[in-house]
Amino acid sequence: MRLRAVNVALVGFGNVGQALVRLFLRKEAELAQRYGVKITVSGIATGRHGMAVNPDGLDLQRALQLAAKNQTLDSLSERYCQDVDDFLQFCQAQVLFESIPVNYQNGQPALDILRKALYIGMHAITANKGPVVHGYFELSQIAREKGRQFLFESTVMDGTPIFSLFRQCLPAANLLSISGILNSTTNFILNRMEEGIGFSEAVEMAQEIGIAETDPSGDIDGWDAAIKLAALATVLMGIPLKPQEVEREGIRGLDRGKIEAAIEQGKRWKLVCRATRNGSKIRAKVAPEMVSTDSPMYNVNGTSSIVQFETDTLGILTIIEQDPSPDTTAYGLFADFIHAINA
Repeated sequence: MRLRAVNVALVGFGNVGQALVRLFLRKEAELAQRYGVKITVSGIATGRHGMAVNPDGLDLQRALQLAAKNQTLDSLSERYCQDVDDFLQFCQAQVLFESIPVNYQNGQPALDILRKALYIGMHAITANKGPVVHGYFELSQIAREKGRQFLFESTVMDGTPIFSLFRQCLPAANLLSISGILNSTTNFILNRMEEGIGFSEAVEMAQEIGIAETDPSGDIDGWDAAIKLAALATVLMGIPLKPQEVEREGIRGLDRGKIEAAIEQGKRWKLVCRATRNGSKIRAKVAPEMVSTDSPMYNVNGTSSIVQFETDTLGILTIIEQDPSPDTTAYGLFADFIHAINA
C-alpha cells in the first residue's frame, strides 16, 4: 500500500508535546497499516529551547534527548526562524499541534497561532483551553472556510472523548446542564487534607508529583475549573461563556476543621463545577461543595475527574476519567489527528 505522507508541526514541547512524539513513534507501524499514513514531524517550536524546522523531517529521538537534557533544539533545524510566524511558514506542515501554557484571560498567544495556522491551510489541533473559550466560534468559522478542521479533544479531561461524543454520537441531543469535578489537582489536595495533611503541605505534594504549577493559584482559586466549564458550555451548549463570567470560589477557605466536619457527617468536600442553560444564557459556578455518598462525585479520588451531562434525550450521562497523565492528553491530540486527516 502506498503511504500518504503527512507533515505535522508542534508548537509546545513540554510533557504533552513530548508524549505526543513518543506516541507517533510507537504507533508508526499501526498508522501505516490501518490508515495508510506516514507522519513526518517537520517542525517543533518551544518556549525556552528554540525552534527546529526541516520539511524532510526532524530526528525525533534526538529531539526527545535534547529536551530531556534541557538543551536547545536549534541544532536540528535546517533554517533559522525568527518567530512563530516564520516557523509556521517554513515548516510546510499540513497539521499543527498546539500545547503551550493556557492564558485564562484571553487565550493568547495560542489563539493567534491557531488562527494563523488555519489561514495558511493547516488543520489546527490544540490541548489548550484558552483558544477554545476565547475563539471557538471564530476559529471554527475559519476552519470551515478553509476546508480544514479545528479540533480540541484534549482541552477537558485530558483526551477523554467528550466533544467527539457529542459531535458524532448524540445527534439532536440538547444539553441542559453540566456538573462535575474538572480540576484533578484540587481533588488530590482535598483527599490529602482528609488524611490529616495541612493545606500548604498538600499543595507541595501536588507540586512534587507534577500536577500543580510553581504558582498553583490557577488550580486552587478555581480558574482551571472555570475555564474547563466555560469550554464545555461554549462548545456543547453553543453559547459563549468566558471564565470571568463563571461565579468562582476556590478551596483556600477549606481548613482542617471544615474537612473533619464533613467527614463526621459522612460527606466530603469537592470543588464542583455547575452550568445550567437558561434560555439563551448560561448560569455557571465553580465552588466547594459537600457531597454525600449518594453522589457519583463522592468516590472520585486523587487525580481523577468526573462530568455529568443532563440532556433532553438520554437523561444524565456520566463520564469518569481515572488518574490521567500527559500520555492520555497526547492520545486526545493523536485521535483528533486521525479524525482530521480522514474528514
